Amino acid sequence: MLYLGPSELQRPAGRQSDPAISNWRQYYQQQAQSSQHALLQQFYQAGMVAADTPIREVPLLALDIETTGLDPASSGIVSIGLLPMDLSQIYASRARQWLLKPRFALSDDSVTLHRITHSDIAQAPDLSAVLPELLQQLAGKVVIVHYRGIERPFLHAAVKARLGQGVYFPLIDTMELEARLHRRKALSLWQQLRGKQQLSIRLADSRLRYGLPPYRPHHAATDALACAELFRAQLAARFSPNTPVSQLWC
Repeated sequence: MLYLGPSELQRPAGRQSDPAISNWRQYYQQQAQSSQHALLQQFYQAGMVAADTPIREVPLLALDIETTGLDPASSGIVSIGLLPMDLSQIYASRARQWLLKPRFALSDDSVTLHRITHSDIAQAPDLSAVLPELLQQLAGKVVIVHYRGIERPFLHAAVKARLGQGVYFPLIDTMELEARLHRRKALSLWQQLRGKQQLSIRLADSRLRYGLPPYRPHHAATDALACAELFRAQLAARFSPNTPVSQLWC
């Protein structure tokens, strides 16, 4: 993932907002009927759990995407990493990672950040080549990410460019869960004048607060694993296996 600066929860300029979907199960049913492409029909036909389902019963998948920038209208996907999980286990042996040729050129900043170079992607496939497997992996799952402004908007834009229709799915955002705890009140003017800064809710810093070890950042499969571990730690510390998924997803 591309990490953000001080205003970590702000949406970059030009970014379209995520849809306000209150009933994901109903949304999937509607899209299964209206989607024109067979891949999207199959994806939505897998269905989605009801909002009151306890999180212990919810199929989960941790996801991370490395991109060439922050705006899906002018940046592309260079790598995707994912792994299935539940509250008892993270299935690292079933992790998948794809290196992809993005629709937009690599930037110097992105190469410096995730170390994926032009030579690395010279023979990489387009997203369309892995899309059937990717959608199959995502189907029916609630997806765990760290900062929802990357994975869902980028996949929506990338799928729409190739199939003529984008894709939406419910997320649990571990950054947003940290924000609920550490960003409930803005800093006062006096605190700002004294140079006090808000507690970081980036992935690495959030993991440290739960005693989780550091990993190499900006590697899609590793970041997906880091996010999965963080979510399990957050759930154990602040929630319950019986927490309805509606209290966690967006």
